[in-house]
Amino acid sequence: MELIYLETTDLSDTWFQALYKILEVGNTYTVERGSFKGQQRLEFDHITIRIKHPGVKPLLPEIPAHLGIPNPVDYDYLDTYLPYLMTTEALPGEDYTYGQYLEPQIQAIIDMYKEGSYKTNQACMTVGEPNNIFLSDPPCLKLIDTRIKDNKLHFFVTFRSNDLWSGFPANLGSIQMLKEYMASMIGVNDGEIIYSCKGLHLYDYTWDLAKTRVSC
Repeated sequence: MELIYLETTDLSDTWFQALYKILEVGNTYTVERGSFKGQQRLEFDHITIRIKHPGVKPLLPEIPAHLGIPNPVDYDYLDTYLPYLMTTEALPGEDYTYGQYLEPQIQAIIDMYKEGSYKTNQACMTVGEPNNIFLSDPPCLKLIDTRIKDNKLHFFVTFRSNDLWSGFPANLGSIQMLKEYMASMIGVNDGEIIYSCKGLHLYDYTWDLAKTRVSC
């Protein structure tokens, strides 16, 4: 396996660097189970990314107009996606939302830190339960661990699988907004994101889009 490590500045830079790297070293295979069965994926074996300034705006990547391809995520999407992280709101037919797991943990961690308990490894939010393994599409986000250091709230985020073209920027943008909210409630500054995934990938229908974006 090839374990990739990147250090990036903001979320837009993170997306660009990850696109460039996956086109360089990603592995191609055909999906045999799960989402988009039968399609081709280009995927990292494993990647860790240290994002030093994830709060720099805009939180979503913006593609130069002269390239003639759409942005991977509409900017107003974050406002509609955020409730899936922070509340138990669910649409009919949904097996789960991230919010149904995270909502009670968010306030618990805010309270824990507000008590002054900064020196702890217990402020970790998990997503999912054992029977999720039987779902046709189990949760991709698995863990948001936290730490306060130098008066900043840092997130350590783990995904089992993540679509690099559109899911990755939407997920990280929303997670950053969650971090900003929690930092403000605790009374500390916003910090870094350390992202980890063993299944960050591009589907074949976005390969040409990714090549166009990194070619300029």
